[in-house]
Amino acid sequence: MRVLVTGAFGFVGGAVVRQLAAAGHQVWAFGRRAHGAAALPVDRVWTGDIRDRAALEPALTGVDGVCHLAALTRSRESLGRPEAHWEVNHGGMAALLDALAARPGRPRVVFGSTAAVYGAPARQPIDERAEPAPGNPYGASKLAAEELLRERAAAGGPSAVVLRCFNAAGTGDVDEARIIPKALAVAAGRYPRLELNGDGSVVRDFVHVEDVALAYLLALEAAPAGRTYNVGATPASMLEIIAAVERVTGRRVPVEHRPAQPEAPRLVADTALIHRELGWRPDRSDLDQMVKDAWHAAS
Repeated sequence: MRVLVTGAFGFVGGAVVRQLAAAGHQVWAFGRRAHGAAALPVDRVWTGDIRDRAALEPALTGVDGVCHLAALTRSRESLGRPEAHWEVNHGGMAALLDALAARPGRPRVVFGSTAAVYGAPARQPIDERAEPAPGNPYGASKLAAEELLRERAAAGGPSAVVLRCFNAAGTGDVDEARIIPKALAVAAGRYPRLELNGDGSVVRDFVHVEDVALAYLLALEAAPAGRTYNVGATPASMLEIIAAVERVTGRRVPVEHRPAQPEAPRLVADTALIHRELGWRPDRSDLDQMVKDAWHAAS
């Protein structure tokens, strides 16, 4: 199968490229910049803005599937830059679908959405039937992109599958806006301490990036059209993450507690559907394994 991966040069996108290539697919890569392209097993590289239909059209020639990961992904940043997130996340989906409409056939589109579409539901763990209620522009823009994809699919467009990923971690995660890379940077001595909101009891769901990539492969090859799946694996509190970083690195991570922020105390994925329908198993998503892989990749 010939597959285009948008956002191919990002943390998750690169893992998806490697997973697809290892499974025998011909992979084309699309990104704003081809940084790191030489290290990826891709047959062709295309560069351009995801909002630019003219840049997308040649990259879609003859493709059987698209894994769409190109996005702005920082939820807190979206509060200050809502227009940018809407333009890239929703506008990028619109451009992709417009470009696909000019091509024959119904390729499979696997869309990398986010758990942020759920907001902070009281019922935990969160399953795919939970009513979306995004609490920031990032989540809202991703939900709007989901809805646009479903509308086009229902009107005879591409065959659509949506993956709502929780917190990807592991090999190659260097974004210090996220808790594991930031704690590892403190352990490495780049910062004197880790600033932590509240008492550290907030729980989030983490999943190894290689297990996320496997979910894309299975969604591309085997998912029924129209499905939405949660992708998560390991609930952990911020204090549990810090303890794991100290275990793995053998170094202390000093913490400075700051005032608690208004945020959900627990956001955990119910992944029964993707387990049952696709046989997905997150074999690398043990907390210490995720921390170890991120530490080794950054060292």
